[in-house]
Amino acid sequence: MAEPVKSLRDPRIDFFRGLALVMIFINHIPGQIYENFTSRNFGMSDAAEAFVFMAGVSAALAYGPRLIDGLNWAALRKVWHRAWTLYLVHIFTAAWAIAIVSAAALWFGAEEMLTKNAFRPLTTEPLAFLIGIATLGHQLGYVNILPMYAVLLLGAPFLIRLGQRSPRGLLAFAIGFWVLVGTFRLDLPNYPFKGGWFFNPFAWQILFSLGLLTGLALRRGERFVPVKRWLGWLAGGYLVLCAFWVNSPMLMEGLGHVSWQLQQWNVPFYIAGFDKTYVSAPRLLHVLALAYVLSLPGIVPRFAGSRLAEPLRILGRHSLPVFATGTILAIFGQAVKAVHPAGTLQDTALILGGLAIQYGLALIRERIKPKKPVALAAQSADAAAQDRRAA
Repeated sequence: MAEPVKSLRDPRIDFFRGLALVMIFINHIPGQIYENFTSRNFGMSDAAEAFVFMAGVSAALAYGPRLIDGLNWAALRKVWHRAWTLYLVHIFTAAWAIAIVSAAALWFGAEEMLTKNAFRPLTTEPLAFLIGIATLGHQLGYVNILPMYAVLLLGAPFLIRLGQRSPRGLLAFAIGFWVLVGTFRLDLPNYPFKGGWFFNPFAWQILFSLGLLTGLALRRGERFVPVKRWLGWLAGGYLVLCAFWVNSPMLMEGLGHVSWQLQQWNVPFYIAGFDKTYVSAPRLLHVLALAYVLSLPGIVPRFAGSRLAEPLRILGRHSLPVFATGTILAIFGQAVKAVHPAGTLQDTALILGGLAIQYGLALIRERIKPKKPVALAAQSADAAAQDRRAA
């Protein structure tokens, strides 16, 4: 009898990616009660950091086998084509965001939306605004994570290959480059605004690279960071501290003063501060501690693969179209709240309705997606075995 073909897809990745998509959507409609229950209310990092870390894990699992024998054009083309797709999806979501905000201002009197989230140049410098949108120099609020991800994918083949040859080499590069970027405040330029990208790909590469190392280890059937009792207690303790930290005015004030004092003593801001653009150390440590604790053997991995978690896994398996749809729906939700603030009932309809649309889209894609060759081969082998038994 033919042995069943085991899938290399780890259900935890799809589960947590789906969960991150849900929290990102909720966070992108500010001013409603449900945003008080997402991960950002219990620590330094939020769903964006988790999403980028898991993007690195997924990239290692998806593209690692193509690069195992070295860099080659077929692998480069595959990864870079994905980066190009991300660019096109970003332009699509940005165009819809502009249309929704423009319609809210033009037809429903929500002109204040044109003064927020980097929309102001649309009315004051429209030509420069359009140039910036096309060249990624100008990124609208809540529509600005895909450009960073696309840049990371451009460098992903080289990072993956380095990680395959020397995991410690990739780790040293990721940390060293993060320090270099923070020290000299390196970033890609904005236009027409001054400054750099809010999601700085040069700094966020450290999360992506750590995800790559985790994914490459999974490919080998290993853990990048082994299970250690003391490390589990340390990571768990930091998570508890952060949860109290962000919810205690006294701790926020006291530790905030400590952070300020350390920077007065010339400790770099990306070590002592809480900057998101440069992935400051407290945020980085929080998402790594969270990833470590949630990956420990036990209840969480079993639940991630359970039937109850299937809706989130479906969302995670179709993350790009779900994210793009969620982004557009979130901007629509912002417009609705700007025109008609209402209350909890309307907010519930916006959140649950938006999630239902995203889940429906993921279900449709799940039903119509083509079967992979490995799955077809397994079915053919199983059918042949049944024929032999029947004979």
